[in-house]
Amino acid sequence: MKNISILGATGSIGTQTLDVIRKSNGEINLIGISANSSVNKIIEIIKEFKPKYVAMMDEESAKSVERFCIENSIDIVVYKGIEGLEAIASLEEIDMVVTSVVGMIGLRPTIKAIEAGKDIALANKETLVVAGELVMKKAKEMGVDILPVDSEHSAIFQALNGYNEKDVKKIILTASGGPFRGKDIDFLKKVTVEDALKHPKWNMGQKISIDSATLMNKGLEVIEAHFLFNCPYDNIQVVVHPQSIIHSMVEYNDASVIAQLGTTDMKLPIQYAINKKVRKDAVCDSLNFYELGSLTFEKPDLDTFKCLKLAYKVGKEGMLSPCILNAANEEAVALLLEKKIKFLDIAELIEEALEVFKEEKTKEVTIENVIRLDSEVRKYIRQKLN
Repeated sequence: MKNISILGATGSIGTQTLDVIRKSNGEINLIGISANSSVNKIIEIIKEFKPKYVAMMDEESAKSVERFCIENSIDIVVYKGIEGLEAIASLEEIDMVVTSVVGMIGLRPTIKAIEAGKDIALANKETLVVAGELVMKKAKEMGVDILPVDSEHSAIFQALNGYNEKDVKKIILTASGGPFRGKDIDFLKKVTVEDALKHPKWNMGQKISIDSATLMNKGLEVIEAHFLFNCPYDNIQVVVHPQSIIHSMVEYNDASVIAQLGTTDMKLPIQYAINKKVRKDAVCDSLNFYELGSLTFEKPDLDTFKCLKLAYKVGKEGMLSPCILNAANEEAVALLLEKKIKFLDIAELIEEALEVFKEEKTKEVTIENVIRLDSEVRKYIRQKLN
């Protein structure tokens, strides 16, 4: 039996991880869970899975969960805040942490989990974006496996299985193109938040949906792939594949291309990561090749969707450049969701932040520097708006 914690148990990846546990025939045991403020959802998880520990980022929400447990004689430890996430991530009883929180907030608990010797099923791409060098080095030192949950990185992970790293010529990340595929700048000037949230293929949270619309999600995945697979940026190619059937590919030196195909269902990569490459009974539907029709591929428009181009740029710069990009993007996306800026303002604000904080780019990647710079960039973006 494998004991796990889920950071972000009420989000899209978290809830699908719960489905994987339900279908695991008792092979996966849920020990710890966390959420931000979704008290009702957490209570339902507690009733069904009976974890020993829960953490709520919001203090009042933690009190509500604690009150419910006391009133119903449920023996559970309730933590709060970022320290609570760190506690859930480093529990002695667990073997693995599923990190499915969204944003840079996942960095500290992931580091704590690695230091505690826990394997990581990584769905929080921002952790590697802002501090990939640090995280991968620490994982190697501790003998910890980092197993990707993103569908694209899981596809690469599967395509690399059994092959030698030196035989790899190129990693090919597929992208759906988002809701604005094929649109030009004039069209994007008029789009609304609601338009940007309508992803054509995947059902995701708001932040990731906006990132998909700007292609920043693919940019973050490029940086993540660089660290996960030790692949130079010039050897990571993005291909727009609207059908989202091929989740990514690896080209080898002999020109062979190995692809992973599947339905648009995150339960498969979640299951593959949690079971550390051991294939179990299916938790999603099989592909019906008779009904698929054609699979098409396009080159991404980097001039219209500048976020992807910026991600390649800061990835190659390295050091703290990706931290600046990520902080500016997270804050800009939040402002868009609050309807305080327009869609195209996201890339403009990121570019400006990269220029304003250019003296910070070459500083050492440490937890302290990442957290400090992340805070300063966010503050700048908010002040810029005012």
